[in-house]
Amino acid sequence: MSLCDLTALAADLPLAWRSSILGRVGSANIKVLRMDQRAIDDEVHEYHEALLVIEGQLRLAVEGEEITVNAGQLYQAAAGVPHRVLAGSHGTLVIVDLPES
Repeated sequence: MSLCDLTALAADLPLAWRSSILGRVGSANIKVLRMDQRAIDDEVHEYHEALLVIEGQLRLAVEGEEITVNAGQLYQAAAGVPHRVLAGSHGTLVIVDLPES
């Protein structure tokens, strides 16, 4: 992977909330997606996820707590812990899947 315009890549994706794998670092996948204000039901993964907002805002519900991740901020969703995207999330999100070693 060389120089990438993450916002442009996300804008070119055909569907919001459908990530595209940009590459791998070790065993970690690096993905980008476009958020579009819609809420997304609970997700649970067997691996940790690093959620990095490039532009816009990500609103999450995790274990009864509402978490807002702004542009330039990163949130790590722990493996096995349900997390839900709340309505109003918008912009460009980079996800790094972090399998446990």
